[in-house]
Amino acid sequence: MTDITNTPTSEYDAQLGDYFALLKPRVMSLVVFTAFVGLLAAPVSVNPIVGFCAILFIAIGGGASGALNMWWDADIDAVMRRTRGRPIPSGRVQPGEALTLGVALSGLSVMMLGLATNLLAAGMLLFTILFYAVFYTMWLKRLTPQNIVIGGAAGAFPPVIGWVAATGSFSVEAWLMFALIFMWTPPHFWALALFMRSDYDDAKVPMLTVTHGRPATRLHILIYTVLLAALAIGTSFTAIGGIFYFAVALVLNAAFLLGAWRIWNRDEVMAEADDYAEERKFFRLSLAYLFLHFGAILGEAALRAFGLGGWA
Repeated sequence: MTDITNTPTSEYDAQLGDYFALLKPRVMSLVVFTAFVGLLAAPVSVNPIVGFCAILFIAIGGGASGALNMWWDADIDAVMRRTRGRPIPSGRVQPGEALTLGVALSGLSVMMLGLATNLLAAGMLLFTILFYAVFYTMWLKRLTPQNIVIGGAAGAFPPVIGWVAATGSFSVEAWLMFALIFMWTPPHFWALALFMRSDYDDAKVPMLTVTHGRPATRLHILIYTVLLAALAIGTSFTAIGGIFYFAVALVLNAAFLLGAWRIWNRDEVMAEADDYAEERKFFRLSLAYLFLHFGAILGEAALRAFGLGGWA
């Protein structure tokens, strides 16, 4: 006899998991962490309940952006090997459901963030959702090889929103955190584009590897990494930096520069011979790079809370 007591639950769990996948949980983790750092790095004390609500609603807004992105990009997601298993192209979720979820969560997150913190933070969250879902996803992504450069701003806003949620205003330090993510995004995604090979060609997405070729992409990775390293190390000497951050930034950027140099010195014959080992290594390092930089900013904020940190 077949036990059917767990069948409805199993089906419901699978369906719930598909809807959760629409929110791009891996991207959401970056949104949550950087917004959390922006909130705690701000030079004010925040009520823990208010802080929790702020991060929760920023996370929901980030997830809403992901759902709207998957709704619009379902056609190219079905072509690319990296994305064809997503809920919509695989047929597990209908496009209309993703659109409804994205719009509903967008409205909820903006409204609740405004009630929990301030209207400026809510306005920034709304702008970020629209920037990513409309300006980047619906227009920029399929228009220009600079898509990931300009569109990277969407992923760079969360620490600014966290800072504004805490302080009610902008500051140079908030925009420095924005700049770190903004400058990190192109080399991170261009490294991915190098070893994903034909995905962007097949989907007719004008990634730099498609429009300008792989040698040009390798050069762009090196140039952006040099600029990023200067920015990241320079941040050590601002109000959110300090000795601890400086030590972390020095080690990470030395490794990142070395990785970019190695990528630039390779051609496609060398890359194909080892299945893009250096490019994959650089991509993995780029994930740790951002989390560790923001972790160091968070560490400096914790040290300052005890009267330490900075350059004192």
